[in-house]
Amino acid sequence: MPETKPDVPEMMRAWVLGDPGQLTLVDKPVPRPGPAEVLVRVDACAICATDLEVIHHGPPGLPGGELPFNRNFTPGHEYMGTVVALGPTVDEYAVGERIAVEIHAGCGRCERCRQGMYTSCLNYGKNEGEFNKGHRANGFTTDGGFAQYAVNHVNTLVRVADSLSDELGTLIVTAGTAMYGLDVLGGLVAGQALVVTGAGPIGLLVVAVAKALGAHPVILTDIRDDRLATGTRLGADHRINASTEPVVEAVRRLNGGRGVHYVVECSGAPDAVNEAIKMVSRGGRVCLAAFAHTPALVDVEHIVTNNIYLFGIRGEGQSAVRRAASLMAQQKIDASPVHTHTFALDELPTALRYSKERIDGAIKVVVKPQTVSS
Repeated sequence: MPETKPDVPEMMRAWVLGDPGQLTLVDKPVPRPGPAEVLVRVDACAICATDLEVIHHGPPGLPGGELPFNRNFTPGHEYMGTVVALGPTVDEYAVGERIAVEIHAGCGRCERCRQGMYTSCLNYGKNEGEFNKGHRANGFTTDGGFAQYAVNHVNTLVRVADSLSDELGTLIVTAGTAMYGLDVLGGLVAGQALVVTGAGPIGLLVVAVAKALGAHPVILTDIRDDRLATGTRLGADHRINASTEPVVEAVRRLNGGRGVHYVVECSGAPDAVNEAIKMVSRGGRVCLAAFAHTPALVDVEHIVTNNIYLFGIRGEGQSAVRRAASLMAQQKIDASPVHTHTFALDELPTALRYSKERIDGAIKVVVKPQTVSS
């Protein structure tokens, strides 16, 4: 039987998704951890633009391979909390430890998982029924963090330094996604020129991580001056408002007339890929980290003739979150400009509306599941 503290309740408050866009706060049984799992008291859960996609449209939320509507499903994928119970065989963590939670736990048995690419697990979503392969993706294929408790595999846990607030703890995984984007580009960014296109939360933390790793210059592009100003606070050496000047020409001018080594594309804008491949020098590398909403025509001839490399990432990978957590614990990264507002659990609909209205302002709204509004 799992080791469970006496003060863990049988029931919890959790939001469940009904029809598209309809959330209901209900009483739900507290899950119990199985082998290699812990029970987490969710102390804070950030709202991501992808949560809005899941709640209103479904994908990438696919519990059991089905759309998430009317399945007693709880969304929310960027959370941190405190370990309150241990499943069988768990000795890697102790009750009372503060942890952040990676979104994906791969099956551990497929080719991609064995390469450390658990966000590309070949058994993605197979976590129910006779052929349960053990894959989990919080808030996508399994219940997420808009609740008071959640179960997580030990492979997904990252310790949170005491110096970090709960709100900043939720940003560790976002910083880990930024770190993973730099990993796939080669990882050795010190002294290398980098452009980040799109100053949303991931783009802003790419700036912060890249500066912590010594990249120079780091150029940030966006269409809003307030987001660009936040990027400057996080370490961007130059900023370009793409709505007021030709962005490719501006990048090359700021880099002495040359293309840059790397671009991390975080905007999802219709022509972002074409602009990115023309920002890099020959042999340059581009990481695509944003979901585009419409198909785009890409200048393949330019990619081929200039030997440009394109990489796509989804979320975190290769334990990048642990390294990002270390940078934050050492105060090499200050992610506080990315978080702006905190709401209680029962205020989630208000928090979602606020996030939807202000998501273009590059904010992270956080919900605190252990509190209720006064």
